[in-house]
Amino acid sequence: MTDAIIEITGLKKTFRSGDVDVHALRGVDLTVKRGEFLAVIGPSGSGKSTLFHILGGLTPSTDGRIVIDGKDMSHLSDSERTALRRHVVGFVFQKYNLLPTLTVGGNIEIARDIAHRTGPFEEQFLEVLRLLGLDKKLDRKPRQLSGGEQQRVAIARAIVNHPAILLADEPTGNLDTENSNAVLDVLRGLNKKIGQTILMITHNPEAAAFADRIVKMRDGHLE
Repeated sequence: MTDAIIEITGLKKTFRSGDVDVHALRGVDLTVKRGEFLAVIGPSGSGKSTLFHILGGLTPSTDGRIVIDGKDMSHLSDSERTALRRHVVGFVFQKYNLLPTLTVGGNIEIARDIAHRTGPFEEQFLEVLRLLGLDKKLDRKPRQLSGGEQQRVAIARAIVNHPAILLADEPTGNLDTENSNAVLDVLRGLNKKIGQTILMITHNPEAAAFADRIVKMRDGHLE
């Protein structure tokens, strides 16, 4: 098995805005190793969010090649892309997107239901819940949690199906410094203790510093 879990070659993305072509990505090359915590940092409009959405199979590329966990995305059907999002990639966004009427446990179970998984949480995931500080809060509603705790629930939901890669898009964007650091500590802990591969998109150098490696994007290029 190769050490590379993500291999990107010559990735391009062009959007049409009226009569103008907007080149969001201009030939990106990037390799991410299995078990790595990588931060992609750049200002608004640099192309980092476009990269995130293409990696997650949420939008197609215009040109180039992406191989994720041995799967060439250019050869995947729509149903295979859906399966990739359910089983290979986990997503954490700036907004927690928790359902207020459900408990912490209920919000996490939704991801299992979508992936057609049943039964109680495995011991490995219960250990993850303890690492996230959520093992004794499964019966609480989102309104009873701090912003940092709600983001930790979103992280738990993203990794409950054991994805090969966790994609995090500005995961601390809605949090104050204390809660931001707590969430970033959790991400780093997941990476170090269970070997979770993480690719985090951020504009914040202090957040990026929690990663093993930082790459910078500007004007659709990796610097």
